[in-house]
Amino acid sequence: MTAARRPSPTAWALGLSGLIPFVAGAAGMLWPAALPWPVPGGAAAALGAYGAVIVSFLGGIHWGLAMAGAGGPSTLRLAWGVVPSLIAWPALLLPPAWGLAVLAAALVLCFMVDRRSYPALGLAGWLPLRGLLTAVAALSCMAGAALA
Repeated sequence: MTAARRPSPTAWALGLSGLIPFVAGAAGMLWPAALPWPVPGGAAAALGAYGAVIVSFLGGIHWGLAMAGAGGPSTLRLAWGVVPSLIAWPALLLPPAWGLAVLAAALVLCFMVDRRSYPALGLAGWLPLRGLLTAVAALSCMAGAALA
C-alpha cells in the first residue's frame, strides 16, 4: 500500500467540512439561543464529544500506518495510537471548561507528533492541511473552554 504524499482536493474538502462541528459548537456556546442543541449539556457537550472523537481518530491514523507497515517496526506507532483516546475519554468526564481545554491540548499534541513523524514516512505534504485543521479545532475548543 502506498500512502498519498499530499491530500487530494477531496481530502481538503472533507477535512474542512469536518471543522463545521467545532465552529458550530463554539458558536453555539457564544450564542446559545441561536442554535438549539438536542443533547444534554448543549453546545459544550456536543463540542466536547466531537473533539474526543477527532482526537481518537488522530490516534487511529497511526494504527492504520502501522498496519500498512509504514516506517518499519510499529511498536511505538501502535502505542502512540492509543494515547489520544486515553486522553480524550477522561476529558469527557471533566467539567466542560477543563475537558475542552484538555481536548485542545490533545489536538495540538497530536499535531506535534504528526509534524515529527510524517516527514519520515513521506507524508510531509499532509502537514499544511493537518496544521489548519488543528488550529481551527483547537481554537474552537479553547473558545468553548473560555465560554463554559
